[in-house]
Order: sequence, then structure tokens, then C-alpha cells
Amino acid sequence: MAKTSPSLFGLRMRAARLDAGLSQERLGVLIGLDEQCSSARISRYEGGVHEPPFRTAEQIALALDVPVAYFYCPDDALAQLLLLAFRLDEAGRGHLEQTAKSLIKADSAQ
Repeated sequence: MAKTSPSLFGLRMRAARLDAGLSQERLGVLIGLDEQCSSARISRYEGGVHEPPFRTAEQIALALDVPVAYFYCPDDALAQLLLLAFRLDEAGRGHLEQTAKSLIKADSAQ
């Protein structure tokens, strides 16, 4: 059997899981998988063997406290911005939005 390379989803999921300090088994249990198969299923997602249905991706994102878009964003810098924006409160997000709009306006004026 040919080895499958990790998918973008799998790479991001693994990074978020490690940042959260969770084992594959614990993450699987947190999203409702049976303890007996949770580690294997999470390993398959991280390794790119399988990609979870979107609903499962949402559960994983919730368990890891990241936005689900983080798993799918192809641009690394934008993915990091998504994480930062996600962690801001409502006022912080409003400020970030206004700052971004000002930057775009300044760039288009040049």
C-alpha cells in the first residue's frame, strides 16, 4: 500500500492538536468517537488517509478552539491571521476589521 502524504487539513489539525496538548485518543473522545478507535481515526485524518466530513471538522475545531476555516486555508499567513482574529473578543475583532480596512484604503491610495 502506498504511503499517503498528509493533507493541508491533516497538517493543520495535527499542529492545533499539539498546541492544545491533546493526544490523538483524547481528541477523538472529545469529538464523540469511541475510545477504542479514536486514536486510529484521528491518525488517519492527520495523515491524509481520510478527510473528515465537514460536521466532524467543525467538532474538531471546537475541541481544539480554532476556527474551522483554519484547517482549509491554503495560505499559511492568512491561516495564522484567522487564528489570531478568532482569539479576539468582539471589540478586538471590530478594531481589527477597522484597521484592515484602513490598510486596504491606504494601499489603494498609493
